[in-house]
Amino acid sequence: MNPPGTNPYLFTGKVVLITGGTSGIGQAMVTAFARAGALVSYLGRRTELGEEQSKTLRGEGLRVEFVSGDVTREEDVKRFVGQCVERHGRVDFAMNNAGLEADPHWMVETKLADFQRVMEVNVTGTFLSMKHEIPAIRASGGGAIVNTASVLGQVGMTQLAPFVAAKHAVIGLTKTAALEQSHHNIRVNAVAPGAVDTGMLWRTVHESQENFKKISLRHPMGRVATADEVANAALWLCSDASSFVTGHVLNVDGGYIAQ
Repeated sequence: MNPPGTNPYLFTGKVVLITGGTSGIGQAMVTAFARAGALVSYLGRRTELGEEQSKTLRGEGLRVEFVSGDVTREEDVKRFVGQCVERHGRVDFAMNNAGLEADPHWMVETKLADFQRVMEVNVTGTFLSMKHEIPAIRASGGGAIVNTASVLGQVGMTQLAPFVAAKHAVIGLTKTAALEQSHHNIRVNAVAPGAVDTGMLWRTVHESQENFKKISLRHPMGRVATADEVANAALWLCSDASSFVTGHVLNVDGGYIAQ
């Protein structure tokens, strides 16, 4: 924890791992934690994009590094975590954000391969990430993990069975890890966004302004979230300001779940 009286949102000297950091919420998390003073190592599959982003952020004086890899491959995840420990000597926080959306289909029309791929990235990826992050964070004396879930991890929605199932599972993994690590000074929580203005959402609505507006109006605040708003919630969950919060699902949803 930071010394009493200091800013709880300063992460100077801390090392943060982020998966799915090359776009959307993950990209916003990389920037937010780096600007808060942390050294950020982030994983993504798009090597050229990740390296370009890393170069840009380092040009701003931020401490970031990109690692190419796939969260569904255990050897990639193990290498990602191990490389960070080897280079920087510790891991304090981890944001497990890598995810994949489901193209809208009725359940009876959903292909098994599509269902399995969404589960593999969202669920297996989160499991493998925590499996290897937790020992590194424990060795560093403790810290926090934030998994990116969704409001659809708490309620259902038609035509999105793979994504709904996957995000329910992410919340289950989050609560289980929180219980298992509660005596090891590791807090494990999840952020649960509603719709967020990212490429993933635009792919889901098939680039339709009309569909985007309909989704926006489903939220009581009348709009969708920005990726930065979700990243700010993750900052709070890792900060000393949330020091007694674990096993929690923090809705960042403009009131969606309150309906």
